[in-house]
Amino acid sequence: MNEKQERLDEISVRHGKDDDVAGIVACLEAAFEPYRSFYTEDAFNDTVPTVQDTGRRFRDMKVIVAEIESAGIIGTIAYKVVGQGEGHLRSMAVAPEFQGRGIAERLLSAAERELRKAGCSRVTLDTTRPLKKAMRFYERHGYKLSGAVGDFFGMPLFEYEKALDAAAV
Repeated sequence: MNEKQERLDEISVRHGKDDDVAGIVACLEAAFEPYRSFYTEDAFNDTVPTVQDTGRRFRDMKVIVAEIESAGIIGTIAYKVVGQGEGHLRSMAVAPEFQGRGIAERLLSAAERELRKAGCSRVTLDTTRPLKKAMRFYERHGYKLSGAVGDFFGMPLFEYEKALDAAAV
């Protein structure tokens, strides 16, 4: 087994804790920095918030992290129940050096499982046009454009939705 494979075997996916905030911000920074020039300044700052703003935001949402003890937090996703049977995902990121290794799938599955347990039958998420790779990822995992397009600090924000299968809990 090579070193990268050994490290991937050490990944834990768990609920985030208050002392994970700096690691979550570092993961978001690493994942979104390549897209900074495509974002308005306010949109990027909302996507990659400060440690203080992240702590505040994640008191409103539940956070799941992927971690390797020797490397720290290498992936994150946040979720919350927003209404009658509906959940919402936000802040999905995997550090670039760990992308394409199944970590995003593990994070997404964990968040969907938690939303199902909370009684959600539908989940939504929003993304921006520069994140074409993320759009393809979500589409491969059953998400479809809902047709809703919002304004995200001067950028179009595309809503994706997916029906959650209650039997998959």
